[in-house]
This record gives sequence, structure tokens and C-alpha cells, in this order.
Amino acid sequence: MFSQTPPTSSMSLGDLKRLIKTGEGTFLEFKRTISSPEKIAREVCAFANTKGGTLLIGVNDDKTLTGVGSFYEEGYLLFEALNVLCEPAVSHTTEVVELGDKEVVVVKVNESDMKPVYAVNGNRRTVYVRNKDKSVRATKERVALLRTEYRDNGITFEYGQNEQRLFRYLNEYEKISVNEYSRLINLNRYKSSRILINLVSLGVLKLFNENDSEYFSLSNKVF
Repeated sequence: MFSQTPPTSSMSLGDLKRLIKTGEGTFLEFKRTISSPEKIAREVCAFANTKGGTLLIGVNDDKTLTGVGSFYEEGYLLFEALNVLCEPAVSHTTEVVELGDKEVVVVKVNESDMKPVYAVNGNRRTVYVRNKDKSVRATKERVALLRTEYRDNGITFEYGQNEQRLFRYLNEYEKISVNEYSRLINLNRYKSSRILINLVSLGVLKLFNENDSEYFSLSNKVF
């Protein structure tokens, strides 16, 4: 239910300014205002699908404090973004920090335990994750991995020929993409992706982003 009177944050104005000074990143996003609930939903879903984070409404990208006229002006759109346009709805808290006759809205989004969380825009449902200071559309591999995080799928590890080729390649070149692995073992992309995702789920590999592309590497050097 929409509340017109969110609690005043325990964060002081000085604390808020110090937080803003750190700049946008994996866990922090600035918005001058809510231009559309769909855009806010995208940021919120990305936080929920990653490690959580804080959304500050009333702060410019250049770190200047502008504030909003009142929470009431933004509240309905924010409620829609958090509770209607995120599926499933995300766990969060909303507070305000007073800024003279204006306010800065502080939305703290918790990491979801029901991943993936989808951002809804009309008939489209899209998964977003945080990549440094941006919310980006998740790749198929990232979505598949999100689905395994809190589920016991009975995944087992088979050290076959395809895995042997993978580990030899990674020991020499350190990272590999799905397409590179598919060519390496002469297997279609879907099956190659599943092998890699299963190995990430088991903690054997890690998935990371580099220059807007995703790669897999060994989580350690035991192989």
C-alpha cells in the first residue's frame, strides 16, 4: 500500500553528502527525479539481482543535491516501480532526508532471494543486473545462473573430455567466452553454455564482465 509519509532517515545530511561523494557504483545510483517508473524499476531490479544497493532520488549524476519537492510528488511512481513493475516485488525500505524545504528520497533495495527479478515494461519482462555503475540487461548465461543461486538442482560434476579441454584452455589463456568454448569442443552454444553455468554453480568457475562482454575463468588454480 502506498504511504504518503515515509520515515525520516537516520542518515544525517552530512552522512548523505559523504555517501554521494563516493559516486555511483555497483551499490549506488543517483536519480534527479522519477522521469518514469519503468526506468526506476530497471535500477531496482538490477540491485535486487546483484547484491542489493541504494537509490537516491533528488541527486544529479554530477553529485549535486537538488532534492524533490516532496515525497508525495514521487511516491506514487516509486510505489508502482517497486511493487508493480518488479516481478516478484522486491524487499526494500524507503526513507527521506530533509534538504531545506525539499527532500532526498533514499530507497534501500535488498538482494532478492527469488531471482531472477524481472523489470516489466508493457508486455516485456527483462532481467537487469549491476555492472559497475550501470544497470545492464542480463545475458542468457547470467539469467541461467541467477536461477540456480537459491535452488538445489542436484548438479554434479563430470570430468570428461569437454571439461579437460576447458581446463587446459583456461590454464593457458585464463578466460573463455561461451562462443569460444562452443568452438573449442565443437558443441552447440546452448549445451556449451549449460556446461559452463553448471561449473559456475559448483564453484569451479566464475563468470565476470570485461569490456561489456562476459567470460568464464577458473575460480582457483587447482586444475
